[in-house]
Amino acid sequence: MTIPLIIYRSLRQHALSTLVTAASIALACGLLMTVWMVRAQAQRSFTETGTAFDAVLGARGSKLQLVLNSIFFLEASPGNLEAADYAQIKKSPAVKAAIPIATGDNYKGWRIVGTIPELFTGIEYARGKHYALASGKLFNPGAREAVVGSFAAGQLGLVAGSTFHPYHGLEYDPAREHQETYTVAGILAPTNTPADRVIWIPLEGAQKMTGHSKDAGDELSAVLVQLRAPSAGFPLDQYYNKQTGRLTFAYPASAIIADFFNKMDWLGRVLALVAVIVALVAAGSVLASVYASMSARQRDIAILRALGAKRRAIFSAVVLEATVIGALGAICGFVVHGALMAVVGGIIRAQTGVVIPVFAWDQVLLWAPLGMMALGALGGLAPAAKAYRVPVAQTLSPLS
Repeated sequence: MTIPLIIYRSLRQHALSTLVTAASIALACGLLMTVWMVRAQAQRSFTETGTAFDAVLGARGSKLQLVLNSIFFLEASPGNLEAADYAQIKKSPAVKAAIPIATGDNYKGWRIVGTIPELFTGIEYARGKHYALASGKLFNPGAREAVVGSFAAGQLGLVAGSTFHPYHGLEYDPAREHQETYTVAGILAPTNTPADRVIWIPLEGAQKMTGHSKDAGDELSAVLVQLRAPSAGFPLDQYYNKQTGRLTFAYPASAIIADFFNKMDWLGRVLALVAVIVALVAAGSVLASVYASMSARQRDIAILRALGAKRRAIFSAVVLEATVIGALGAICGFVVHGALMAVVGGIIRAQTGVVIPVFAWDQVLLWAPLGMMALGALGGLAPAAKAYRVPVAQTLSPLS
């Protein structure tokens, strides 16, 4: 019990420096785990959300912009396509379902999207999961009614029976209010997807809103496409992207999102590098803290040596002390990680509707704390070497 007792008394005697050092390790560990988890979980969540539809048909332009606008409602529409284009792809033998959408309006900054009831009655937004209503009913295609996503409804204070006026454009401008009054027919049950941030209205209502151009009466922003088989998209990709040259067929949607995250991976690496630097600084603080205490503890160490403690026992005690400080920091790092994940996850959900799990499992939750403990032990080697070399006779000799 000699070594554990030495460690306990040392930690208690230098409680303030121990807490400060452990806090720096906790910050480094929590930051490293959060950066890694946000990068991995965000990519997984966005990719899974994109798999609700295999492809998106839209105006000629960027495939990524088309997917972000139509599935995640984050970008402006690259343009419109005609109702005839929707009818054509809907009849394709390769297409299982085709859902038209029309964007371009908002209510107090929350996007309004026109669509058809089949989006909610016949489409799985995730494998085995269908849209459901938390209250009210689905909108009537011929009425000025709306179905509001759960998150948007909560933020706007809308319930079944509430009324509102749409505003033109994607940005809220009180001067651009439409004349039409819409009634909230129902509230969607939470899906943890971008659909939670959208106010859904009948397609015709979005197309023929007062103030829109006459040409917009039968135009669409995009068509969301589900294929009968994954390989069925190749002929459509060839036709729309290579032959016609007028429209864009963004396929496969999940691969486009994955490619986007791959291009942004440099940002994750930079943040991870920052976390590693913080971890190394924390290891340095362990070294400085324990090393600084060696001068005050030389006499105690010499007494232990005189009582029979071996050099390797003293060396082990100092290394284990540094490791314990690293372990305390790693444990507290989970608290930091949970807090950071809750904040970052809340921001991502508010901006995109995609939910990042706070307590999802990943191997980083194992190797990051172990790494912090290893860095703590590494930081204890120099102080341990100093303790190992303490001269017993010289240290215990009278001072005068």
